Amino acid sequence: MKCHCEYDEESNCITLVPIFHSLTEEEMLEVAQITRRVVVQKGEEIYAMDDEVDSLFVIHSGRVKIYRLSDTGKEQVIRILRSGDFLGELTLFNHSPMGDYAEALEESSMCVIDGDALKELMGKYPSIAFRILEELSKRLETAERLLEDISLHSVERRLAQALLDLSMGDVEIELEMSKRDWASQIGMTGETLSRKLTSFQELGFIEQIGQRRILIKNRDGLKGVRERG
Repeated sequence: MKCHCEYDEESNCITLVPIFHSLTEEEMLEVAQITRRVVVQKGEEIYAMDDEVDSLFVIHSGRVKIYRLSDTGKEQVIRILRSGDFLGELTLFNHSPMGDYAEALEESSMCVIDGDALKELMGKYPSIAFRILEELSKRLETAERLLEDISLHSVERRLAQALLDLSMGDVEIELEMSKRDWASQIGMTGETLSRKLTSFQELGFIEQIGQRRILIKNRDGLKGVRERG
C-alpha cells in the first residue's frame, strides 16, 4: 500500500458497510477485530496496477477514484467510491495482482480488513460473500452498460443521459469530481466534454456555473437528444 497511514484501533466503520448489515452485533465484533483504520491524504495512491493486495478496503469517509491507464498514458476512470463502498475485493477470490489504480480524491478514512482472516469469516458467515458478489454483479452490469453506450451511442446521447442521471429529477447538479474525471468516466476526452457542454448551453438545455455546478434548464431537450442518440 502506497499511502502514509494513521492508525486508530478504537475507530472502525463496520456498522456503516452494507455487506455486513446482516451480521449480528457479536459477528460484527469479529470483523472489527481483524480491521484497522487508515487515513489517506488527497492524491495519494491506495494501490497501483500490478500491486499485490491482501486486504479489503472499506471507505468510512471521503472519496476514492478507481482508474486504469492505457499504453499511451490516457486515464480511464472506472468508478468513484464513497462512504460505505469497498475496493480490493477481487483479492478475496484470487491472488492476481491488481488490474487498476486507486487514488484518494480527498482526505479519506478507511477500514482495512485482513483478507485471509475475512475469507475465513466468509466461510463462517456466507452472507458476507453473497453481498460482495452482489456488488460485483452490479459493477459488472455498469461496466457492460458503459461499453455498450460507447460502442452504440453518440457522444451527445451519452452526455445527455449522464446529465439526466446525475440530476435525478432536480434542477441543479453539483459535480463530485473534476470535469476531466467525469469525461473519462463517461468515455470521452475533457476537450470533447467541454465542447458538448458549451453546445448544450447554447441550445438552452443547461447552464454552467463555475467548474462544478450545472443547471438543467430544458429537461425535455436533453431527453430528446437521448432518444435520438
